[in-house]
Amino acid sequence: MAPTTLHLRSELGKLLEHRAALTPTTTKALIAAGYQVLVERSPQRIFDDEEYENVGATLIPENTWRDAPKDHIIIGLKELPVETFPLEHVHVQFAHCYKQQAGWEKVLGRFVRGNGVLLDLEFLTDASGRRVAAFGYHAGFAGAALAVMNWAWQINNPDRPLPSVSSYPNVDALTTDVKKAVAQGAEKTGRAPRVLIIGALGRCGSGAVDLCLKAGVPTENVLKWDMAETAKGGPFPEIVESDIFINCIYLNTKIPNFVDLPSLDTPSRKLSVVCDVSADTTNPNNPIPIYTVATTFDEPTVSVEVKGEPALSVISIDHLPSLLPREASEAFSHDLLPHLLELKNWKSNPVWARAEKLMQEKVSTLPKSEL
Repeated sequence: MAPTTLHLRSELGKLLEHRAALTPTTTKALIAAGYQVLVERSPQRIFDDEEYENVGATLIPENTWRDAPKDHIIIGLKELPVETFPLEHVHVQFAHCYKQQAGWEKVLGRFVRGNGVLLDLEFLTDASGRRVAAFGYHAGFAGAALAVMNWAWQINNPDRPLPSVSSYPNVDALTTDVKKAVAQGAEKTGRAPRVLIIGALGRCGSGAVDLCLKAGVPTENVLKWDMAETAKGGPFPEIVESDIFINCIYLNTKIPNFVDLPSLDTPSRKLSVVCDVSADTTNPNNPIPIYTVATTFDEPTVSVEVKGEPALSVISIDHLPSLLPREASEAFSHDLLPHLLELKNWKSNPVWARAEKLMQEKVSTLPKSEL
């Protein structure tokens, strides 16, 4: 029997997306288990092409997944470019089309028309419903880092938005820069920022908390909120009275707004930075309806029109872990590996079968025009 072939596509068109779902380490393990692994060359991936070749993968040109044999399993991270041709393969990726995000029906309709299968990485769960692998920790860590740097930047550069940022080689290098930012902001204001984190008990929230503490924000200035603190329903004045608000929740239903434009209109406002790590920008249930623009590493912030001082800006980057692409990829792919090893039996494996069942449930909600 021929080995199952996994095809790692490049993240072509995703600016500054340096992560990978398969790393050289996990590729080596898959090849040892009998898989054939094809890796599209990529000039922007954090791992050099040769790192994959050295562990036995076969390098192929970028963007060749479209013409791959139908039985090849296509593995990526971010959603595919916006196109219309039907999708015929099994795709393992984050598709961002299950929460009625903008254009969701066109994305999902492509799989239906091509008899393809979407196994969405965001919805791979074990028997208890817990996600088997997630970038949450590094998303929270990176989001908090940019939020604190933006707080200091706005204090010292009130007339200019935070300039573009690029990936860091490791956590220590990023933490060093954030420590400098905290010191610069404190020198100007006489105090460290007060940071309120919602979702602090989850993967994402724990990453945000760790960054703040590593960067020198005093423990008493880091407010760790979770379901107990938000049960009363917002908007919450505690957010408006903090310097930085970091949203780390996993949104799946409509909840009261955490903060909105009316709640910002108060003389007690100190809030100057919001980092929406969840980045549910186009989700109609987004509990932070003060912005409508997804930001990027090139333009990390979007300003919010508010009365009085301080100025307020939002960070809503949907690939924050790419600020630490090597470490984030290694952690994610390591957690995913036990399930990648079962891809040859994906139809009968519980984790992958649940993902396929969820796809069919979402397909049943598609308008007829997309079928």
